[in-house]
Amino acid sequence: MGKPNKSRGQLKLRSIAIDTYRENVAYLNRECGIYRAEGFQALSKIEISANGNTILAMLNVVDDDNIVAPGELGLSEQAFEQIQLDEGTLVCVSHAEPPASMESVRGKIAGQRLDERQFRDIGRDVATHRLSKMELAAFLVASGQTGLDRDEVLYLTRAMTETGTRLNWHEPLVVDKHCIGGIPGNRTSMLVVPIIAAHGMLIPKTSSRAITSPAGTADTMEVLAEVELAPDKLHHIIRHQRGCISWGGTANLAPVDDVLISVERPLSIDSQGQMVASILSKKLAAGSTHLLLDIPVGPTAKVRHMREALALRKLFEFVGDAINIHIEVVITDGRQPIGHGIGPVLEARDVMQVLNNHPEAPDDLLQKSLRLAGRVLEFDPDVRGGQGYNIARDILESGRALAKMNDIIDSQGRQTRQLELGQLVFEVCANTNGTVIDINNYQMAKIARFAGAPMDKGAGVDLLKKLGDDVKKGDVLYRVHAEVKSDFEFAQHLTREHGSGYSIGNADQLPKAYVEF
Repeated sequence: MGKPNKSRGQLKLRSIAIDTYRENVAYLNRECGIYRAEGFQALSKIEISANGNTILAMLNVVDDDNIVAPGELGLSEQAFEQIQLDEGTLVCVSHAEPPASMESVRGKIAGQRLDERQFRDIGRDVATHRLSKMELAAFLVASGQTGLDRDEVLYLTRAMTETGTRLNWHEPLVVDKHCIGGIPGNRTSMLVVPIIAAHGMLIPKTSSRAITSPAGTADTMEVLAEVELAPDKLHHIIRHQRGCISWGGTANLAPVDDVLISVERPLSIDSQGQMVASILSKKLAAGSTHLLLDIPVGPTAKVRHMREALALRKLFEFVGDAINIHIEVVITDGRQPIGHGIGPVLEARDVMQVLNNHPEAPDDLLQKSLRLAGRVLEFDPDVRGGQGYNIARDILESGRALAKMNDIIDSQGRQTRQLELGQLVFEVCANTNGTVIDINNYQMAKIARFAGAPMDKGAGVDLLKKLGDDVKKGDVLYRVHAEVKSDFEFAQHLTREHGSGYSIGNADQLPKAYVEF
């Protein structure tokens, strides 16, 4: 079937100040002659072109001339930035060709196994915005429900990588460290990077923002420095500082993954196959040759059983071998949040306390970071096995890690806004005497998100008690900070109706930790 002819009519381009979050959206007035003549419908895909520039967008129809007049075509912020034309430019509008990959999407919805060509087609259509967020949501939910086999995960990883930039550092050893997530406050990357970079190894850490958590590494680093860096600046920083901690979305590394994440976030879905492809496509695109992967295991972590962790390790290693990344997996204690803070400002505080060797620095964050950094250092052929931890500790205690972090912050651009903790505060107290035997990761993350994190940097939860601590009735377990009254009330209601997230009992009821350092 041939492509429909373009309309002979033209419309004036207009920028509409609406953030549609990684989806191109166009706006036509219902009384527009082209809208009526071409038979466009709301939520259909249209092609917009002028001066050799072409984009695809989902159509919204408006009835208010103040938004878009009949002779205009409005574009959301995302679409207007992508088309790279001035307001007032005359553009042509036509029906978009149906996405070639839609049949494959329907196949996955029906539970079919897809081949590499089909995943490549889906990746290409995602990158060119041919698939709507509704269609992508259906694909992601189906992939999570029916599962992706290990070959499909490999195909998806390659498809994600092929659509964006791939960095080549022309060095034999480019390292990275990543955690699969699910543990609030787990900001070890912000400590591992300056330790490794101070040692001289190359560690280009491009991190994500939160998907289902109260803060991603990029959200927390943004408290201290700019994280949205242009590719040229990013490359310069990494070359001169041997490391960075930036948001990967601006570097065009596996951009398909960024689009899929924008769909996953509001749905709060994070299937294992998609997670593996997401992580490894970003590492491959960033030029990593060696990766240390942290899989926390605990009753309320993403991975709750050792057998599940071992299966996930095998999947990571299979895909890693196929794309030529050396992967080592460590299984760590995921029974509770790491550190004292949950939320960007609180987590940044914990990180800087560790870097400053502050006596109140959270010991669990300190020790886990040193162990992870030690394992990464042992990728260096000049570091003997078992010596990495001591080297990492020396780099931290000597102040070299702090100096390197400050250099990275200054190179990325030190944060000029003074971000403070939310001033609306309530405390949650123990309702009995005993020992803290459980802290529900999911509930604590949910409380922090209800309080406003990560959008409000100063929102979150400050933990005063951890597993194994003895408490008396009335002792403060944690404080919740919020910046907005409605969020403050949401978080309060959550703790009243669904519990504090803490369990108090006898010391012998503490759950077993699976740790594999």
